[in-house]
Amino acid sequence: MRVSRAQAEENRQNVIDVASRLFREHGFDGIGLKDLMEGAGMTHGAFYKQFGSKEDLVAAASARAFESATSRWSAAAAANPKDALGAVIAFYLSKGHRKEKMEGCPLVALGADAARQSAEVKSSFESGIREHLRVLSRLLSKADSEETRTKAMAVLSTMVGAVTLARVVNDPRLAQSFLDAAAESVREIASS
Repeated sequence: MRVSRAQAEENRQNVIDVASRLFREHGFDGIGLKDLMEGAGMTHGAFYKQFGSKEDLVAAASARAFESATSRWSAAAAANPKDALGAVIAFYLSKGHRKEKMEGCPLVALGADAARQSAEVKSSFESGIREHLRVLSRLLSKADSEETRTKAMAVLSTMVGAVTLARVVNDPRLAQSFLDAAAESVREIASS
């Protein structure tokens, strides 16, 4: 039975959404196409009607993960417009975000994996990183300057590093200490 173009596109978007979450949970190589497609409620054979390769899906799912992350940052900032940066820091450097793998930060979940991927996948990550830096720059200062961009890089690096370290340790107090130290450091960077 043939599927309409609209239904085919809807199916494709569903696969990208599911892959975005499952890759963050399992890593790019931690889940196969069969399981990805099952997660999307489709057969393995349907994959090749929608994507040229797993790499194509990895790039699209990575872009989707960053869209989701940026949206969550925007929602946190909108919820507290008087201290939008503080709201993003509180959300990102939280115990809940540390534990959240499927919906969490793609940089934390997949950064090391992405470094070993193709230029196409790295391009998706680079675009997402640049968007995160733009958001942080706007939250740090109304004026666009080299100093603001440098601060945004330091803030992003500190936050990603802290959540990564917090996720890899067993001791919950040590994990929380990484998050708390990063929050303090980010606030110092922002106020300097």
